[in-house]
Amino acid sequence: MIIRSKAPLRLGFAGGGTDVSPYCDEFGGVVLNATIDMYAYCTIEPTNDGKITFYASDREEYFESKCTSFLPIDGLLPLHKGVYNRVIKDYLNDKPLSFRMTTYSDAPAGSGLGSSSTMVVAILKAFMEWLNLPLGEYDLASLAYKIERKDVGLSGGKQDQYAATFGGFNFVEFSNNDRVLVNPLRIKNWIKNELENSLVLYYTGTSRDSAKIIDEQIKNTEKKDEKSIEGMHELKAAAFEMKECVLKGDFDGFAQCLKKGWVSKKKTASVISNSHIEEIYRFVMTHGGKAAKISGAGGGGFMMIICDPKKRFELTKALKEKDGFVISTSFTEKGTQAWTLR
Repeated sequence: MIIRSKAPLRLGFAGGGTDVSPYCDEFGGVVLNATIDMYAYCTIEPTNDGKITFYASDREEYFESKCTSFLPIDGLLPLHKGVYNRVIKDYLNDKPLSFRMTTYSDAPAGSGLGSSSTMVVAILKAFMEWLNLPLGEYDLASLAYKIERKDVGLSGGKQDQYAATFGGFNFVEFSNNDRVLVNPLRIKNWIKNELENSLVLYYTGTSRDSAKIIDEQIKNTEKKDEKSIEGMHELKAAAFEMKECVLKGDFDGFAQCLKKGWVSKKKTASVISNSHIEEIYRFVMTHGGKAAKISGAGGGGFMMIICDPKKRFELTKALKEKDGFVISTSFTEKGTQAWTLR
């Protein structure tokens, strides 16, 4: 028997950062995002050899242990271990499992596309398929959040787990006590097609540690830093405005919201941008870009660019002069999926 799963990565259009506690607990957060046809993948092969084996093929990281009900979480594949520990504790009464797990992602770590959280969702979905765990979509996303943020201890928000689980275009609301409401948006096909034709996804050539950026945002909120909180408020307002633009097909308004959101994002922490990112931004804007922002927490990873579709080819060609690379992507409607080969 072989169990496989996949979960889609996401683009965060607006509101990213307002899904992080304590801001969303005190003020409420909102995020507009959409999943794309890039995925995190997981394969589980049950065994009888009394071993637990993890292999992250994209990271070339390998871990092996004798069967045990708890794996100490350290620097080697902590997300894999965190999911295993929680599944064993919550659903199997500490009875260990014997299996081989192989994972990989279409995006590099630190990409800004939610790759870490999406991997947790994919691994958890594979265990759900194998063990027939009774988890609905909200249960799955909430548990993935608890594993990554609380069990493993990685700083970050809540949007990625819900995007990967539900899929599609979503306007997601966050409030205190970890309450989350996912509002699926019914986007007309011609609007999706136009957005896809306007979108350029460019890898800046550098990854980043999102946890460090999030930690600074958290500290700024806790100490009531006026500039940072003002930036968060502006990000939230831009999310509401952008939702209306995308539903109506107001593409100029969408681009303006993206541009304003990037300015606001940089207010929330000092490490959101740097000279390398700003140089790429200026290059993009002088070669046909209407708006651009770094996806995710900031600091590196992918830059999401909106341009006139007529200028997309020329912009893509110009970006080949830089150190990074451009990828083509499309929006996807489905969230995480799993299946079994017998």
